[in-house]
Amino acid sequence: MDEFTTNQKSDNVDFVKNLTDRMVFALRKNIFLRQFMTTTFIQEAAIRTLQLEADSIAGLQQYINESFVKAVETIASSKGRMVISGIGKSAIIAQKIVATLNSTGTASVFMHAADAIHGDLGMVQEQDIVMIISKSGESPEIKVLLPLIKNFGNILIGMVGNDQSFLAKQSDIFLNTTVTQEACPNNLAPTSSTTAQMVMGDALAVALMEIRGFNSDDFAKLHPGGSLGKRLYLRVQDLYIHNEQPKVKSETVLREVIMEMTSKRLGATAVTDEKNKLLGIITDGDLRRMLEKNVMAANVIAKDIMSIHPKTIDADALAVEALDVLRTNDISQLVVVSGDQYKGFIHLHDLIREGII
Repeated sequence: MDEFTTNQKSDNVDFVKNLTDRMVFALRKNIFLRQFMTTTFIQEAAIRTLQLEADSIAGLQQYINESFVKAVETIASSKGRMVISGIGKSAIIAQKIVATLNSTGTASVFMHAADAIHGDLGMVQEQDIVMIISKSGESPEIKVLLPLIKNFGNILIGMVGNDQSFLAKQSDIFLNTTVTQEACPNNLAPTSSTTAQMVMGDALAVALMEIRGFNSDDFAKLHPGGSLGKRLYLRVQDLYIHNEQPKVKSETVLREVIMEMTSKRLGATAVTDEKNKLLGIITDGDLRRMLEKNVMAANVIAKDIMSIHPKTIDADALAVEALDVLRTNDISQLVVVSGDQYKGFIHLHDLIREGII
């Protein structure tokens, strides 16, 4: 009886152990499958969204028609501003389009459709062009706003995704942003439609830039702050003047050359003639190469060790051009000149400090 009981207990332990092992294995497998399925599901959802929105953008090409051309020509010839309005998500897109137009030379202001009918309509001036953005073109606020704009006599551009809507039919110029499907799985949340609105706004801005000949100099005037603006307007002459201007004559002895380089802390010195014409440059590297050759230092003068073809940059050049030269030649500083006249040095650190890199 005792032996039977012992064997039974042993069998029970083995059964429980095997069952536990199988359960642990199944649990681990289930967790792995769920993680794999979750990862795949997320990736597929994201890719599907990108594809749907890409298709929506591609579909806009058919709407770059005579109405679009008329809109661009009308805006370009206007003496007033663009007043852009919308409600909900379209209002956010309107603000982005306003920012893009302002930064590319088309004076624009944002007017929220709801606020417009409570006083903000006063911002619309006589020669302004009003553009209202909407997906449906049937929002209550827009239906109230449209007759008021029409009574003012302003040209009205409707950017809308429904060509049978109240907004589309009341507009002087209709920009079609119809999309076949929202990226939202319920086809409800504005996703593809707002992307289409934003891209149509970009198309307007770029077309206006093209016909106005808006170039990088114009862009720089409107973007003086930040690294982007500095890349467009900051010049070498704005930077080198803050640095020391080490220079020696061609007959200067080595001891004085080293003292000039050390005191000015740029690791180099220019070699000039009596009229300040650049003859060459001496760098720390030139000194090291001289010492490696065991040259008698007491007899060395500047012209013996100078490099006669240093990399230079004109003082009037853009700072970003200096950066290109530094990168191309894998060096850290340039001699600044005006014609053949020595002006100073510009260092890589100057460009880093200004956020050019």
